[in-house]
Amino acid sequence: MDFRQLRYFVALYEEGHVGRAAERLSLSQPALSQQIRHLEADLDVSLFQRTGKRLLPTLAAQTLYSHAVPLLEGLGRARDALRAFRGQAARSLAVGVLQTVSASLVPLLLERLRQAQPHLVVQLYELSGIDIERRLLTGTLDIGIGFLPPRQPGLHSLPLYEDELQLVIPENHPLKDFKKVSLAQAAELPMLLLGEEFRVRQIWQEQLGMLGRRPQVQAELNHMNSILDSLPQTPLATVLPGCSRPPHSHPDLLWKPLSEPRIPLKVGLVYRDAQRQQGMLDLLRSLLEGMPGLHEAHG
Repeated sequence: MDFRQLRYFVALYEEGHVGRAAERLSLSQPALSQQIRHLEADLDVSLFQRTGKRLLPTLAAQTLYSHAVPLLEGLGRARDALRAFRGQAARSLAVGVLQTVSASLVPLLLERLRQAQPHLVVQLYELSGIDIERRLLTGTLDIGIGFLPPRQPGLHSLPLYEDELQLVIPENHPLKDFKKVSLAQAAELPMLLLGEEFRVRQIWQEQLGMLGRRPQVQAELNHMNSILDSLPQTPLATVLPGCSRPPHSHPDLLWKPLSEPRIPLKVGLVYRDAQRQQGMLDLLRSLLEGMPGLHEAHG
């Protein structure tokens, strides 16, 4: 058993699917399967059971995962410490970003990071909140940008800006002339929503649950831009953070504030090891806090 096999195992454990894990690792599926078989043979245990198209971890896999995560994190910290000892700065930064945060954030952040750290290789991944937190815990991401507070124990956060959930409708929708839409009104609408693994969907369900209601889901898509492209062709509505509104596209969509009550959102940096990431956290926060469009949207 070596650290490479552990990294492969953690990816497969978290994804539950050989294809997705192989894509995450930039590895072929046969090569990944072979490494997992070698690991199982070395440990003399079965780690996964196949159920349909999914892989279910065994009790042995759950035990190994709980030990593998801190081992991989410790390896990352050791590498960083040795770079510092040699006077070398970190050469790469892996950041996970929710697709439903500010539409202008990613391109502006990339440009500002390039100016501030021209030798830094920046890897930006558009992920769900669940995936961001999992990858932070396993050390395959350095920092996340998502909704606060984080759900997983052991993660910490720094706030960046506030947003709120809004109703998005086609321009010919029956509510087109409303300046605001109440939560009770929105609860009645047939919806095209992100899947249940997305934090925006979870927040919406939690708010409706307080009214004793459930979302009227007519269709689901796993990407925000696909939803925005599809809405004008349907009588459906959706809910998204106001700051995620693209600045120069979808003129045939209307964004309506929700009221009674408003649904506030907090967006910030999410991380696991402040001591290890403090310098980069300070840099990202300074770059993002001065970014146009984040604070203007909600005062």
